[in-house]
Amino acid sequence: MQIFLLIGQSNMAGRGAVEAQDKKPHPRVFMLNKELAWVPAVDPLHFDKPERIGTGLGKTFGAVLADADPTAVIGLVPAAFGGSALDEWVPGAPHYMNAVARAKEALKHGRLAGILWHQGESDRAPDKAATYPVRFAKFIAQLRADLDAQDVPVVVGEIGRFCPNEGPVNAAIRKLSGMVPHCALVTTEGLEGRPEQPEVLHFVTPAFRELGRRYAAAWQTLQPAPTVMLNPVMLRPKKE
Repeated sequence: MQIFLLIGQSNMAGRGAVEAQDKKPHPRVFMLNKELAWVPAVDPLHFDKPERIGTGLGKTFGAVLADADPTAVIGLVPAAFGGSALDEWVPGAPHYMNAVARAKEALKHGRLAGILWHQGESDRAPDKAATYPVRFAKFIAQLRADLDAQDVPVVVGEIGRFCPNEGPVNAAIRKLSGMVPHCALVTTEGLEGRPEQPEVLHFVTPAFRELGRRYAAAWQTLQPAPTVMLNPVMLRPKKE
């Protein structure tokens, strides 16, 4: 099983309205539920705030990868928590320890193939945004070490461009792929936000699905180039 850890805040946890297609499982995409059992992946994947959970990016992400490789079995490990700031993910903090524990349980059944991170709405203040890249780099280095996966790909996404005062933290997030090894960036350009009060913070359901496709495409860019196998005939010495 190729295992992916899904962490961050509410837009990773999923806040879109759940529709019929979101409840249809893919035969080779599974999720580790709250009880640490593998079950078919259907939305909502997360369980951080039961009264708010909904469709997110994870199920689409897994389905895209499974469709791209008929031999792949995808395991999603939801561990995001709505409203959490980056400082709540420092090593030793509850969200961090929960994510590590869930990932280690999942790794009994496969290998860690990626870490997906979507967070930043709680770090939009200019002073928090200014230090975001350094704080994130330190956090992700320790997470990789604790999971014995120093080279595991990491995919990070901008917060919605519809969020008020998103500029500073999105500028910081765009720096991460240049600071963190094996890290790819996902843009949220053109993705629609759900009208909310007092702020528009969450994506609409179709945007969550598109975000899943963009995360899958970004993860694929971090994979090694396929080895070209030469035809044995091409290797034979030419006759004089």
